[in-house]
Amino acid sequence: MSSFKTPGVYIVEKNAFPNSVVEVATAVPAFIGYTEYAKNGNKSLLDKPWKINSLGEFEQYFGKGPKPFFEISETTEASRTWYESTLRCNGKDYKIKRQDSYNFYYAIRFFFANGGGSCYIVSVDEGYSGELEKAKLINGIQTLVKEQEPTILVVPEAVYLEDDQSCFDIQTAMLQHCGHTMRNRFAVLDVYGGYKSPNDPSGNVITNFRDKIGTEFLDFGASYYPWVNTSVVPTSEVDFTNISNLDELIKVLRDEAQGKDHLLEVIDKINSPDDELTPDVIHKILSKHSLAYQEIMKEMLYTLNMMPPGAAMAGIYTLVDSTKEVWKAPANIGLSNVVSPMVNISHADQEDLNVPLNGKSVNAIRYFVGEGVKVWGARTLDGNSLDWRYINVRRTMIMLEESIKNATKAFVFEPNTANTWVSVRSMISNFLNGVWKRGGLAGSSPEDAYSVHIGLGETMTPEDILEGIMNITVLVAVVRPAEFIVITFQQQMQKS
Repeated sequence: MSSFKTPGVYIVEKNAFPNSVVEVATAVPAFIGYTEYAKNGNKSLLDKPWKINSLGEFEQYFGKGPKPFFEISETTEASRTWYESTLRCNGKDYKIKRQDSYNFYYAIRFFFANGGGSCYIVSVDEGYSGELEKAKLINGIQTLVKEQEPTILVVPEAVYLEDDQSCFDIQTAMLQHCGHTMRNRFAVLDVYGGYKSPNDPSGNVITNFRDKIGTEFLDFGASYYPWVNTSVVPTSEVDFTNISNLDELIKVLRDEAQGKDHLLEVIDKINSPDDELTPDVIHKILSKHSLAYQEIMKEMLYTLNMMPPGAAMAGIYTLVDSTKEVWKAPANIGLSNVVSPMVNISHADQEDLNVPLNGKSVNAIRYFVGEGVKVWGARTLDGNSLDWRYINVRRTMIMLEESIKNATKAFVFEPNTANTWVSVRSMISNFLNGVWKRGGLAGSSPEDAYSVHIGLGETMTPEDILEGIMNITVLVAVVRPAEFIVITFQQQMQKS
């Protein structure tokens, strides 16, 4: 305080309350993928994380998805993958194969349909030319290092890469980014080939996932299986113009329409619409009168709507955090815009998914009669860890750690003395007390829920103080979900 030299009355204000901890955001996903373009006016947004708040903003800065094209050809082998299927028309088997792998726009739609809000977009390429590349997607992860706000990481197109090892390289890079580089975000992973049953002749997709995902930073990620049949892409977005080889389509339709001159006239106009028979009119007539056309459109739509659940789960995380809290497990929640899971999982089937010997839990997407399709799992990939088994525990700890870390920056270079220690302890305790009152910490009293330790002889030695180190130990009892509810029934003797 400066010395007083002039007679008079002086006002001195003193702070009565300690600094407060501001709780960080918990559900701000970062999505990485391919877009139509990436620009803000004349400024390129390529490989630059950009925050949006709605699907409209995504379309403003990154455009829409490419027009999907399909090829029809005769085949002798039945197939069902995410990009092709077979159907039978006029006694012949036909293969309908999608020509591109770009699904990022549909994934963002899926995210917002399931409660998604503010998120970051990293466009790694624009224009939809060429193939998906592992290197570009991994580089997109690196661009997020300087961004502090994202708390969830999703790369929806990783599972669409032709080589499964490339997908797993991306997913291990995601786990390393979340658990090692940043330690303040959580990876949501999909299972490569997750549209297949574990008993598929081509191999067990769950075993393959567990073998190749690695062993590091598993508590910073969670995976979901199986893929789901959705209604993200409406019927209005698919017609005959989505078929690349129209001559083959005309051949199939003519075989069915023999003797129906009015329908043959419409079919012959597919390659040369006019003012009367426009593409829209042709599509409506064929949709009403041609069974083969109906089946072809149905298969194309089915293929487009076959999606991995990761983007939707990022939306579920956001929804749960905003309507409940981050410490509520993101499970027992219905999925929106989902018709059915692509693989029906029974109670017995889920045993190996949820509690495997290697601990790499895979959360199930299941259908329940009268309830619809639900998320039926809340475990991280580190299922054998009693500390980090549950998603909500890891994400709650990320929130607590980041909030307290940001608040204690105010005390950097402050005197490492008892007065400072009291202020720090009071600040953190007040924050944790508020979390406990909202149900985020377990315990019937604050003493049971948390404790904050700081001071000479308690967390620091004289040498620590000489070296300028202030050690703070925070103990918290994070709430865990009731994953297994056991109800015991026993008969008793009649008493009257």
